[in-house]
Amino acid sequence: MSLFICPICGNILEKNDKAYFCRNNHCFDIAGANYVNLLMSQASKNKRHGDDKAMVRARRDFLGKGYYSLLLEALLSAMEKYISSGCVIADLGCGEGWYTDNIYRFAKEKNYDIRMLGIDISKTAVSFLAKRNKNIETAVASTSSVPIKSGSCDICLSVFAPYEIKEIKRILKKGRYFFRIYPLDEHLLSLKKIIYENVYLNRVKYDIPDGFELAGRKEVRDILHINNKTDILNLFMMTPYYYKTSRADQEKISGLDTLETEIVFGIDVYKKL
Repeated sequence: MSLFICPICGNILEKNDKAYFCRNNHCFDIAGANYVNLLMSQASKNKRHGDDKAMVRARRDFLGKGYYSLLLEALLSAMEKYISSGCVIADLGCGEGWYTDNIYRFAKEKNYDIRMLGIDISKTAVSFLAKRNKNIETAVASTSSVPIKSGSCDICLSVFAPYEIKEIKRILKKGRYFFRIYPLDEHLLSLKKIIYENVYLNRVKYDIPDGFELAGRKEVRDILHINNKTDILNLFMMTPYYYKTSRADQEKISGLDTLETEIVFGIDVYKKL
């Protein structure tokens, strides 16, 4: 049985080879890449939802080179004691799925029989994940209205993605865990100094959500050394800075042959009370 719910009526969705459907006969076709679109906020069919193809490709290519492997290793280490057979893991705002896929493969290597769900508002990103790993159940959906059955998840994950804590609380089982991964104050500071005259540190919130307790907190810090124009540009393009800068500022990055910059991440683990 699917753990996805109908975004119209909230009933559990059943699945056949071609579609997901609920008992009220609401039907959602499965795309050729093996994902389902459950995003309802599509009043304007011309409106782009989430990251565009250029940003998704840049992130896929950059992460695929292993530049953020230190973060992935820290995340897997933090998750390992909470993963077991029968575990349901939901990656909310999964993007193109580099973390999602690696978590799934890590669990399988440990011989854990898990279910992995990935949702993202970007159809392009979800299609990349669906093609990357057909064993992960994927859907186009918003993290502010998650089409997943209440109380069905053992682990929820948000990697640099917006989230709605009420939705996470709803889909998590009692006593289970929410992993939040976020940039810390000096993340990509040297990159920003190349672009902007006045540079500000990232604002970091450490508030513990209502209904949760802090089960763990870890920082990951390193210096990236990039000696490839394409990789430098991909790093830039996978950040919001690329889309908020002028062409002149973008050219400051595209002209670089080498780059050294900080990567600074936080990993918080919250337990649902």
